[in-house]
Amino acid sequence: MGRVYNFSAGPAVLPEEVLKEAADEMLDYNGSGMSVMEMSHRSKVYDDIIKTAEKDLRQLLGIPDNYKVMFLQGGASTQFAMIPMNLMKNKVADYIITGQWAKKAYKEACIYGKANAIASSEDKTFSYIPDCSDLPVSEDADYVYICENNTIYGTKYKKLPNTKGKILVSDVSSCFLSEPMNISDYGVVYGGVQKNIGPAGVVITIMREDLITDDVLPGTPTMLKYKTHADNDSLYNTPPAYGIYICGKVFKWLKSMGGLQVMKERNEEKARVLYDFLDSSKMFTGTVVKEDRSLMNVPFVTGDKELDAKFVAEASAEGLENLKGHRTVGGMRASIYNAMPKAGVEKLVEFMSDFEKKNLK
Repeated sequence: MGRVYNFSAGPAVLPEEVLKEAADEMLDYNGSGMSVMEMSHRSKVYDDIIKTAEKDLRQLLGIPDNYKVMFLQGGASTQFAMIPMNLMKNKVADYIITGQWAKKAYKEACIYGKANAIASSEDKTFSYIPDCSDLPVSEDADYVYICENNTIYGTKYKKLPNTKGKILVSDVSSCFLSEPMNISDYGVVYGGVQKNIGPAGVVITIMREDLITDDVLPGTPTMLKYKTHADNDSLYNTPPAYGIYICGKVFKWLKSMGGLQVMKERNEEKARVLYDFLDSSKMFTGTVVKEDRSLMNVPFVTGDKELDAKFVAEASAEGLENLKGHRTVGGMRASIYNAMPKAGVEKLVEFMSDFEKKNLK
């Protein structure tokens, strides 16, 4: 049936240009006579791939020199343990719970020390971001942890929390490279790439160098020490080589599009098309308070489970795929990452409008 508009939350849509380029190079990368999939990670050719990827990422985000970039495995979920193992020197950390992933990270941290939930939006099904201007940050906290964009619930921090001098750790999996960031506001930024950057299997961690030490919790495995990976330029063991290669292509694509400020404007424009429709619709409603809406993940409902199911099925038949919402929210969710063209969002809104006319009682 050709390419569909894929609204999946992750693994998610990738730029068509990148996929075509990778397809062209599948059997012979750059005259090497082999695929990147078959290539030794110790080879000169691959070394150029990973180093160029890092250089382009540093340029895109303006990453300061005193931050290390690591291409790791184990997804964001392994970071939930790595963060406390490496950073919980006082065995205390503060967590802001704005969704399922922040909650899972918090529960993981509880294994390693005293994790405090200092704010939460669970009382209203995570449909808003709590006020973080004056939180009860623990005096002896090693860090304050947030999940910056909540994939399932469609919320996004528009202003970073006041951490009262403590380092900020942020999971940016589903908003990574969707807009500019000031990396020096954070001690650690990390994200699984399978939502907005590349294929599943890579997590990128950007960490301030002074936080990378041998002083980790007793029993921390070698592979779960950031220092292991930082000291070896992400090549301590075999990295997710092909995934990193695709990420590198996406970084080049982002640069060719004009960088992250341009992406932010594009993403705002796309999201506006969908949110404006939701705000005027008599059938569909968004589930997030307006000021905390994500540009990347847009959950919405009709209020009728059967109608929701009918909508998802009929949308799929029209080439609008993966619109079923997460089971904890129900309804629908459109993930409109960088690689989703505006035309895809316009087609979705057109379909929603037709569906409303046919089904509004």
